[in-house]
Amino acid sequence: MAIQCKICNSQMIPIFKGIILKKYTVQYYKCPTCDYLCTEEPYWLEESYQNPINVSDTGLLSRNIHYSIISSCILFSFFQKDIKCLDYGGGYGIFTRLMRDIGFDYYWYDPYTQNLFAKGFEYPSDCSKIQLITLFETCEHFFDPLTDFQRILNIANNVIFSTELLPNPTPKPEEWWYYGLEHGQHISFYSKKTLEFIAKMFGLNYYSNKNIHFFTSKKINVISWKLTCKYCNRLLFPLIRKRMKSKTFEDMLFIISKTE
Repeated sequence: MAIQCKICNSQMIPIFKGIILKKYTVQYYKCPTCDYLCTEEPYWLEESYQNPINVSDTGLLSRNIHYSIISSCILFSFFQKDIKCLDYGGGYGIFTRLMRDIGFDYYWYDPYTQNLFAKGFEYPSDCSKIQLITLFETCEHFFDPLTDFQRILNIANNVIFSTELLPNPTPKPEEWWYYGLEHGQHISFYSKKTLEFIAKMFGLNYYSNKNIHFFTSKKINVISWKLTCKYCNRLLFPLIRKRMKSKTFEDMLFIISKTE
């Protein structure tokens, strides 16, 4: 069955079949124009999301720590320190708590997962002027990427996000772990060409470094971007920790005041 690409409307090509959740034979399609790859209509999602954060996600904590360092460096390098930010699809609130502990004014949103670590800092509570959104390990869950990106960009037109880029040549199901066949939650996959296509459609600039991507209305010096990514861990983040004032104690007092 032929289907149209949800990004550029070209006719997609059936490329292979994969076994999802060890029982569903699922057709995958790839767009010859923008490189977008997706599954057929994902009828198995209710079963896949019985646990919103799948049990095989052993990198949950280390990934949040890693992304908090990278995001801090991007924010510190290209925005004001007091910028209001939202972690969209924020899971248990780990990332939001880490960013507030560093000193950034961060808030949480996730309609599918319980906020365990950033209670009291949910969007849109006292948070109407969001200027930047982070979106980690979420885009591959999108059924209709343009609609989802539009919803996010209606909040803010600066988005830092992560997703693994589709390798070239396209790997078979058993050759790439990111297909996530064991949990079935990953249904959309992007190459750099795909993301460039999406950014252009929304009139945004696109910058990337490995699996970190940035859609922004700002025009950023490419050399500055590369240096920020290259020296993030060794030089920039230690400086940020010295320059920023942690919100940990301030947030504790805020939460106590709300419960009195």
